[in-house]
Amino acid sequence: MLRRPPVRPLRSCTIPLRIPRRRFVSASTTTQHHPAPPSTTTQHTSTLQTTPSVRHQPDMGDLNNTEAARAHLQPVTDPAYQFRSFAIRPGDDDPAVRQKYRPFLLDDIIANSDWVAKLELATVAHMVDTELLVQGQDSLRVLVLYGSLRDRSYSKLVAYEAARMLSRLGSDVRVYDPLGLPVKDDRQHDHAKVRELSRWSDGRVWVSPEQHGNLTAVFKNQIDWIPLSTAAVRPTQGRTLAIAQVSGGSQSFNAVNSLRILGRWMRMFAIPNQSSIHKAWTCFTDADDPVDGGSRFKPSSNRDRLVDCMEEFAKYTYNEAKL
Repeated sequence: MLRRPPVRPLRSCTIPLRIPRRRFVSASTTTQHHPAPPSTTTQHTSTLQTTPSVRHQPDMGDLNNTEAARAHLQPVTDPAYQFRSFAIRPGDDDPAVRQKYRPFLLDDIIANSDWVAKLELATVAHMVDTELLVQGQDSLRVLVLYGSLRDRSYSKLVAYEAARMLSRLGSDVRVYDPLGLPVKDDRQHDHAKVRELSRWSDGRVWVSPEQHGNLTAVFKNQIDWIPLSTAAVRPTQGRTLAIAQVSGGSQSFNAVNSLRILGRWMRMFAIPNQSSIHKAWTCFTDADDPVDGGSRFKPSSNRDRLVDCMEEFAKYTYNEAKL
């Protein structure tokens, strides 16, 4: 029987590492062997001061270089349309509709001199006159919803101001009052007024307060009453939508984000712009204020944003109506 040779244990082999010693040279030695030439230092310093920076050269794409930018064209406005109003006259309007759905209308004296009448809306006013009224087409039909039942509801005041601007542009605006609307349940699946207004409108303006970080039940209840489909057709599909919210505290965007989700789910086209009005209780005049009839939007950036939203909404809705 063959025997295997015994396995010899491996010997540890260590290779010593030779680390070179550092030589510490004193400061006096460094100064002695490596003197700094004063002429070179002075020359280098002067070179840095005289060489211009690359960021400030006009031909290197600097943001401050206005010579390479495109020419800015100022919009040309027609003076005939700057302050012109296309609002529906009382003689041409339905008295029942005017009394029920147009509570935002003011006296002629106030309506002809308030801040809405002084807005410069020449571009969209020219579009309304040349592309709709001259061609004999119907006025745009806009449904406005708000989400509070308080006597001094700020979402209602914002909805009224938006309705006044759209009414000046010749739109047939109707504001729905949610007072008395029952809570949507599984037994009642339809509501005649909400269904008719939903089918009637070309575009919508939604204004909701923010409560507990989201929409109010008053506003959401109006949306729940809209049927998902009527004769295999969605009553909201293809409509344009403008959204806004009011809040009593700091500025937030929770309500407008939820409104945008609702509009997308209902196959509506929400405009890119939106309005979020914080500290709404400071943005409006008193109810008995004699200026412009009381309870009006004070001049502020929030009011300017609402004007931009309504002007953008009108342009999108008019372009959608032409298709």
